[in-house]
Amino acid sequence: MFVGDEMQLEISFAVARDRLRQLVEAGALLGSSEDAYDHATTGLHRVGVPGLSKLVRVQVRELAWTDRSAGLAVRWEATGPGGGLFPVLDADITMTPAGEQVTILAVAGSYRPPLGTMGAALDRAVLHRVASATIRVFLAQVAGRITGQPAGSCRAR
Repeated sequence: MFVGDEMQLEISFAVARDRLRQLVEAGALLGSSEDAYDHATTGLHRVGVPGLSKLVRVQVRELAWTDRSAGLAVRWEATGPGGGLFPVLDADITMTPAGEQVTILAVAGSYRPPLGTMGAALDRAVLHRVASATIRVFLAQVAGRITGQPAGSCRAR
């Protein structure tokens, strides 16, 4: 299944790219990932999915960039008692300029629902909405850290 979202940041591409690089180097994407993951598991608790695990591993590849784009790969994995209930998410975070003081920040990823056909049915019923909401929360967290604004103050596209 594919999942993604994008936001418009009111900040120049060069500044946004440098701040994203600093976030990666400081390990700050882990905090944004944990916040987004906690949001997702809270939503699943509400719909009665027991035995939830915690996000235990976030892997981030080094930022690759040019004057016209920047990007990095992220992998989220859950383990523990309920780890098998969650797919591994592989996603790309990209940034592109959209004007002198505007940058587009996007996340596009894919996951395979766990538990075979039962997982596919659960994904259609609930999990895909949770995955989409998780990506939105993660993107808002990263956007807020890049712009120095509260999460959610950047505009979705």
